[in-house]
Amino acid sequence: MKRSMILAFAGLLALSLAAQTKQPAPAQSTAPVPQAEPTPPASQALSVLVHKSAGLQYRLQNLIPEAQSKGSAGTTLFDYGRYKIQLSVRTVSGGAEVHAHWDDVMMVEQGTASLITGGTVVGGETDSAGETKGAKIDGGQSQTIAPGDMVTVPAGTPHQILLDPNVIYGAVVIKIFTR
Repeated sequence: MKRSMILAFAGLLALSLAAQTKQPAPAQSTAPVPQAEPTPPASQALSVLVHKSAGLQYRLQNLIPEAQSKGSAGTTLFDYGRYKIQLSVRTVSGGAEVHAHWDDVMMVEQGTASLITGGTVVGGETDSAGETKGAKIDGGQSQTIAPGDMVTVPAGTPHQILLDPNVIYGAVVIKIFTR
């Protein structure tokens, strides 16, 4: 059911942006994907795409070795300009961040984490794209997220994902451009 929810959301989002004709970027992963989804030609408006659960799980599993060596790994499945569909795997806690122009919608696929939201980013530095990153959040609210949970983080909201040792956290992330 959880995968059906994220697939339905992605399909509805694609339909709502059907007037956009930008060609999706190819997936960054070089691992073979069972039953790969078709990419619409640039000459056509976006159509409904179904991202099969087996393909998503396969790609998440293939990100684990890189995440184990670097702490995190990710790939962009599709970049439609106004929104992106990505996969993210973490083996260590992430830093605090605030996206100036992106809402995040995350569907947790594996692992349990603490999501800290609100408060103030400690030691935050903002880059030219308006993204703020820092060491941690002071004064935020913590809640546990687990497989099947869907999280929405509006642009401008400080957030951070904290992991216990030996946890592998994986999520489908949809980044929606807000400006």
